Amino acid sequence: MVTDESPSGDDPSSGDEPSTGTEPGAGEAPTVAEAVVDRMLARGIDVAFGIPGKQTLPLNQALADRDAGFVVARHETAVTHQAWGYAETSEPGAMAATVVVPGPGDMNAMNGLKNALNDCVPLLHLAVETEREVRGGDGIHETPPETYDTVVKENVLVDSPAGAVPAVADAIRVAREHPQGPVRVGIPKDVLASRTPQPSVGERSPSAPPAPPDDAVDRAAERLVDADVPVIIAGGGVRRAGASDALRSVAAALDAPVVTTYKGKGVFPETHPLSAGVLCGGSSTALRELLAAADIGLVVGSDLDAVATASWSVSMPDRLVHVTLDGDDVGFGYETELGIVADADRFLRALDDRLDGGDPASPALRGADRAEAVRSADEERFAALASDRDSADPLRSVEVLREVREALPEETVVTADAGGFRLWTLVSFAAAGPRSYVNPGSWATMGTGLPSAIGAKLANPGRDVVALTGDGGLMMCVHELHTLAAEGIDVTVVALNNDDYAIISEEASRSYGFSEGAYGWADAGLDLVRVASGMGVPAERVTDRDAVGDAVDAARRRDGPALVEVVTDPGEPQASEWMTRDR
Repeated sequence: MVTDESPSGDDPSSGDEPSTGTEPGAGEAPTVAEAVVDRMLARGIDVAFGIPGKQTLPLNQALADRDAGFVVARHETAVTHQAWGYAETSEPGAMAATVVVPGPGDMNAMNGLKNALNDCVPLLHLAVETEREVRGGDGIHETPPETYDTVVKENVLVDSPAGAVPAVADAIRVAREHPQGPVRVGIPKDVLASRTPQPSVGERSPSAPPAPPDDAVDRAAERLVDADVPVIIAGGGVRRAGASDALRSVAAALDAPVVTTYKGKGVFPETHPLSAGVLCGGSSTALRELLAAADIGLVVGSDLDAVATASWSVSMPDRLVHVTLDGDDVGFGYETELGIVADADRFLRALDDRLDGGDPASPALRGADRAEAVRSADEERFAALASDRDSADPLRSVEVLREVREALPEETVVTADAGGFRLWTLVSFAAAGPRSYVNPGSWATMGTGLPSAIGAKLANPGRDVVALTGDGGLMMCVHELHTLAAEGIDVTVVALNNDDYAIISEEASRSYGFSEGAYGWADAGLDLVRVASGMGVPAERVTDRDAVGDAVDAARRRDGPALVEVVTDPGEPQASEWMTRDR
C-alpha cells in the first residue's frame, strides 16, 4: 500500500546508499530483488506503481520491507500512466517505477510506455520475465523481450543474476538523460529471488544536456532584437528542462507574446499578460493570425508536430529560430532560418544574458496588447457558445470548465484526459504553471486523466489534485476509482458526461452520413455517481451551471477522493470547428 511519506527530496544523482528496513542475516547476501530496490532508493526512486503477481513478489517484499511507496492499481494499463503523471508534476529528473508481471501485464503497460516515450517522460519499468529455465518453452505469460523495443527509450534484458543491479543503475541514468524517456528492465523471477552477490557499481550521473554554441546564441539574439513583432512558441521541452523561469524572462525582454503547444501548456502561466494561448487542433483564428503576422518566431522545446500544427497547416512566421534536442526536428514541416540543437533552459538563459544588454526594436504593437487581442477574441467565442443554447439544454464544456477553474485554487494540479472535451480544456482552462497541468501528447491515448492524477498526488501530497475527464476516457480507466478508495488517495475527479463518443459521432454525421449520436448510448445512460459510489468514492451529479463550482469545491475540501459528474451536451460544436468558424 502507498506510504504517507512525501517523495524523496534527495538529489537524484546522489550516490549515497540508504539504510534499509531489513538486513540479511550474518554472512547472507541480500536477494537480487532487495539489491535492486536498494539501488532505486539510492537514486531517489521511492514510489512504485503496479499489480502484484506471483512473479513480482520478491520485489514487492523488498519494497514493503523498506517502506517504499507501492500503489496497487486495478489494471496494468494504469500503472505506467500513474508513473507518467508522477514525473510530469515533479521537479525535472524525479521519477517513479512500475512493476508488472510478464506477458499480459507487460503488454497492458505498453500503452503508457509509448505515451511516456512520445512525451520524453522518465520512468523505470521493471518487468518480471519468465524464468530462464523455461524460456523458449511457452512458459506462462512468456513474451519475446524484443516485443517492447519500440515503446521505450531502451529495453534491457538481464540474463546473468549478477547483472541486475548494474542494469537497473544504468537504466535510471538513461531514463534521466535528455531527451528523457521510459526504460524497461526485464529481470527473470528466478534471478530476483536468488541471493547472487551483486557487483559494486560506480556512479555515473546523466550527462548534461547540450549547451548552445555561443555564436548561435549571438545570431539568435541579433535576429530577435531586430524584430518588430516577435512571437515565442514553447513546447513540452521547456517543462522537461525546468526552463519556465528563463522563458518568462526572455518573453519580457523581447516583449513577445508566448504561445505554448498543447504539450507545453502550463510552461508559461496563462494568467501572464504575454500569454496568447495554446497551439492545438482547437486553436482559434485569432491565435493563428497572431502567428502568421509575426516577423520572427522563436520555437523552443517543441518539434512542431502534426497534432499541434494541424498537420503543418497553421501558418508560421516566415523566419524561425528553432531550438530543440533533436536535430531531425529542424526544418521538418516548416523551413527554419536558424536551427540550434540545445537544452531549452541553457539556451534561454544564454539568450537572456544577451538581451540584458540589447536594445529591442520598438514593437509595432506591444506584446501584451497582441496577446490580449487573442485572449479577448477567444473569450468572445466562448461566451457566444455558452449563450447559444436553450436554458433547458445540457451544459456546454466551456461553461463547465469556467466554473471548475474559478472553484479551484490557482496552485491546484490538474490532469486532463484525451477525448473531445480535451480541446476545450486546452483552449479555455487556464494553466498556472509547468507542473500544474498534465495532458497526453501526440500519443493522445484515452484513459490517462485519472491514473495520472493518482501519480500527481503521490508526487505532490500537499497540493490539491483534480482529474478532468469525459465519460469515454473515464470508462477506459474506471477501475482506478477503486484504487482511489482502496489506497485513500485524495483526488477529485470531475467527469463531463455526455453519454457519447461525441467527437466521433460528430465526424460520422458530418462526413459519412451517420445519424446524430451514432456512437452514443443515451438509451443506456451511464450513471457515474452509482459507479463511483459502488467503488467507495463519494459522488454527486450536477446539471445546473450555478451548482458546478460549489460541488467541485466541496469535493476538493473532502478528506479523501470524490467525484463530480456534470451532464454536458453531446451535440455541442467541437472546438476545432467553433474556434475557426467565420463570425
